[in-house]
Amino acid sequence: MSDIPQSLKFTKTHEWLNHNSAEMIMGITEHAQQLLGDMVFVDLPQVGDEISAGDEIGVVESVKAASDFYAPISGVVTAVNEQVNEDPALVNSDPYGAGWLVKIKASNSEELKALLDAEQYQKEIAEDH
Repeated sequence: MSDIPQSLKFTKTHEWLNHNSAEMIMGITEHAQQLLGDMVFVDLPQVGDEISAGDEIGVVESVKAASDFYAPISGVVTAVNEQVNEDPALVNSDPYGAGWLVKIKASNSEELKALLDAEQYQKEIAEDH
C-alpha cells in the first residue's frame, strides 16, 4: 500500500489537491506516476488560465505514454511549477512535494465535496488492480 497523504483530496483520474490555503496546489498521485513510468515531458497550463473542474489542463508524458491531467477544482491558475518543465523526473521522485504541477485559486470551494479523501482514493486504486 502506497503512502497516501491523509490531508489531500483526490480525483478518480489520479490528481491530488492540497486545499489548505487560498492557492490550492495540485499534482498527479504516486499511483499515477508509477503507472506512467519515467517522466520525460510536462505540458502545463498558463498562469491566468480560467479552468473548470474536470477540464483537461495539461499533459504529463513518460517513456511509455502521454497522459492528460485534469483540474480537480474550478478557478484560476496562479502558478505553475517551472521546475518540472526542466526536470520532469521530479513528478516521479516527489509527486506530493517538489513534483507539484499547478496552483489554483479556487472559485467554488463547494467542489471540494465531490473529491475523494485518502481512504476513498485508496479503495479506488485498489479496484484498479
